[in-house]
Amino acid sequence: MKRLLLLLTAIASAAAAEPSKPNIVLIFADDMGWHDAGYNNSNGFFETPNIDRLAKDGMAFTAAYAGAANCAPSRGCLMSGQYTPRHGIYAVGSTSRGPKKEFRMDPVPNTSDLRPSIVTMAEALKARGYATGHFGKWHLGSAKDGTGPLQQGFDTSDPTLIPPPDKENNPADPKRAYSITREACEFIEKNKERPFFAYVAHHAIHSAQQARPETLEKFRKKAQTMKADAKPLYAACTYDLDDSVGVLLKKLSDLGLDKNTLVIFTSDNGGTPQSPNEPLRGAKGAYYEAGIREPFVVRWPGTVQPGSKCDVPVINEDLYPTFVSAGGGTPAENLDGTSLLPLLKGAATLPRESIFWHFPGYLDNPVPRGRDKIFRTRPVTTIRKGDWKLLCYHEEWLLDGGQEKIATNHAVELYNLKDDPGEHHDLAGENHAKRDELMSDIVGWWKKTDAKLPTPLGRDGPKADKEEKSDEE
Repeated sequence: MKRLLLLLTAIASAAAAEPSKPNIVLIFADDMGWHDAGYNNSNGFFETPNIDRLAKDGMAFTAAYAGAANCAPSRGCLMSGQYTPRHGIYAVGSTSRGPKKEFRMDPVPNTSDLRPSIVTMAEALKARGYATGHFGKWHLGSAKDGTGPLQQGFDTSDPTLIPPPDKENNPADPKRAYSITREACEFIEKNKERPFFAYVAHHAIHSAQQARPETLEKFRKKAQTMKADAKPLYAACTYDLDDSVGVLLKKLSDLGLDKNTLVIFTSDNGGTPQSPNEPLRGAKGAYYEAGIREPFVVRWPGTVQPGSKCDVPVINEDLYPTFVSAGGGTPAENLDGTSLLPLLKGAATLPRESIFWHFPGYLDNPVPRGRDKIFRTRPVTTIRKGDWKLLCYHEEWLLDGGQEKIATNHAVELYNLKDDPGEHHDLAGENHAKRDELMSDIVGWWKKTDAKLPTPLGRDGPKADKEEKSDEE
């Protein structure tokens, strides 16, 4: 009897010593560029004190990326943990955007919804015992098609918060940032006795920007004192988004949940040309750095060292396996992301060499310092490996001689991001060994992921998917 009592006591003590699963809060901005966060902003005009506090209390990633350069594909990568060739969401609405007479190839048709057969991060966490809640933007399907949030693993999702609010300018609730946050806070309080996952997906700072009148006046006055190209409405919308982040952080603190909650703040793609994207090249929609590099901060008391920085390249596909691992599970083998847990615990590297992007279509409207005067991007596959980044443009690669003519066909661009983060100096004509190494990696990755490539134009011209109206630029 005594031995049994001792055994039961030991089991109870071991269970008590085992740390509980952390709560997870993912705050996902819309169109917030790397330079829009105060802790990344050198000109001092933007103010994001709550995001800055997250960086001070946690880890700031200096080379963090979105899974794609615009909204829907990036969110598809986030929710699936997979690269775009796996889920087929490449664009918002259509991969055939822009003047068709300028196309050299037929784009790969786009998929608009995240397939129900894909196990989302919400479904994986729900299986681990998490309450799951989605608040704000979805952009990966709808309930009528069986691809809405409630069909993709979320217990809670308020459909009144999903449509873009651009035509409903409420001065007290710009871009619905505060109502989205309020719904998330109510979900957190309701589920405070169990592990929860709250996906807080904002509409801000996507155009059209909105701001509280007092915030806009604050930045109008500040702009008068600045020599920089200050945009008061853009900064004010960013400030109000940040203020809503502060409301959520306060709720966690008031409930005593902050010590056991993993909080991540990042964005779905790079900033628009309204953002001060320099010194990074391009903007949203392009696969230069300003189109895909993001603010990315993680706070997890007791695990993440406060005030730390990490220079290892990461991508939003990594969040899915990170969350599963943090919850004590084993990530599925079909995920392309890699758990960031080692980095969060102080490791210097991850067990992978490269990250990839794949956009086999056309996206109109050129970006600052873009490759093209017509498109934000033409069909392209991109790799980052260590400090090196290579962009392979499909038209020149597939139509103009590929590897055999690589010295003259301008199919690839090569940059050393450590020395040249602004991508000013294309080294493809100088460093042939690195160029060919990364291009070989891309070819191998195409085969591994069964990546579809655009095809030569048919006799009747482009035959891409039908263009659709969207809230994206």
